[in-house]
Amino acid sequence: MSRTLADFVVASSWADVEAQSHEARRSILNFFATALGSAHDPVVTAAMRTLSPFSGAATSTVIGHAELMDALCASFLNAISANLLDFDDTHPETIIHPAAPVAAAIFALAETQKQPGRAVLTAFILGVDVECRIGSSVSPHHYARGWHITSTCGIFGAAAACAKLLGLPAEAIANAIGVAASQSAGNVENLPSAAKNVSVGNAARNGLFAALLARQGYEAAPRAIEGPLGWARTTGDEPDLARLLDGLGKTWEIAKNTYKPYPAGIVFHSVIDACLMLRERMGRNVDQIESVTVQGSALLLARGDRPVKNERDARVSIHHCAACALLLGTAGVTEFVYETVVRPDIVGIREKVRAELDAQMPDGAARVALRLSSGEVLTETVISPRGSQAAPLSDRDIEEKLRERVRSARSDWDADRVIDAVWRLDAVEDVGKLLQSLRPPPATRQTTCN
Repeated sequence: MSRTLADFVVASSWADVEAQSHEARRSILNFFATALGSAHDPVVTAAMRTLSPFSGAATSTVIGHAELMDALCASFLNAISANLLDFDDTHPETIIHPAAPVAAAIFALAETQKQPGRAVLTAFILGVDVECRIGSSVSPHHYARGWHITSTCGIFGAAAACAKLLGLPAEAIANAIGVAASQSAGNVENLPSAAKNVSVGNAARNGLFAALLARQGYEAAPRAIEGPLGWARTTGDEPDLARLLDGLGKTWEIAKNTYKPYPAGIVFHSVIDACLMLRERMGRNVDQIESVTVQGSALLLARGDRPVKNERDARVSIHHCAACALLLGTAGVTEFVYETVVRPDIVGIREKVRAELDAQMPDGAARVALRLSSGEVLTETVISPRGSQAAPLSDRDIEEKLRERVRSARSDWDADRVIDAVWRLDAVEDVGKLLQSLRPPPATRQTTCN
């Protein structure tokens, strides 16, 4: 399997992936939006303080910051900031967030290599294909067993993309993928904590590390993924090779990508949309609500029928998503911060929400019923929420998402310059110089690691 994927990565060129480049730039634009918005979050700045004394040559941009760090550290930091608020892109079939591990790794590496934009885009598209195909081959049992699939599969995408950017031959790329199999980790139990972001950061950093080791001659077992004691069987069941290999080089996983309008788990977006519609139908008279029933698939209940103790719980809570949409009429970043989570009126609505299984509902769909004090029952069903493949965000939606994240984070990066840079990435001769041009002048830079 590793060699088949490696042959595909080596053989693929810009001409093969150019038709996917617009979607790739949408994904990268969303990556910058989420990374910039979380760049100064305490989780990110704590990681910067931890890594700073051990960083090597300062070659690579930490998005949203003035400081440069070595490529391994920068890839780790940019991946955790991009993924921190559950606002990043999503591959619906696997629930992998493709960009955070792959884009963080290749941008950090590109700055050390003077790589052109087309090479970076080519590597990105190939890395996304590798991570999502491997994820598809072990879904859904891999995630159901507790493995955090963005972390565990993201490392394969990062390794393949970085190996492509380094110009490695097929044998070395196969070894990079195999070395990545020895480092793949991350568990679902840690989703409500910062530990989740450590594994996403490691997916980027260790994917880059695997490619660098392969360049130095490190070898891996030929069947490190699918062998009897390989990665797939130890983290799930026997891999579905047809799902992994069918259409390889002809159909592209990046084309299936989706982008979130709300910083919450993607399975909760239908809950939010349904509640927003119900709020308008009842004339925003939320005080009339006696009870809220949310029906959905087993996945929805498994991920979101939980008590809410902090902001991380809130982003994966059926009850909190419903409460914000009904009471506040919105579900942006502010609605998931601690101050909102503990508001008595939000808590009061959350306590009225009950989750029920409807085995006939597809994953990602939801039905919400409000019982009012008058006895009337209002119901809305959402199968394809805003941001899904059936109702995708437009380019302008993603641009505005980036602008909003820059504003709310009070970043000193210029949102419009970032947007322009991403859209013209395919014409850039040196991605390192492009990133350098996006960092603000020294006089206006913020510092966080002093």
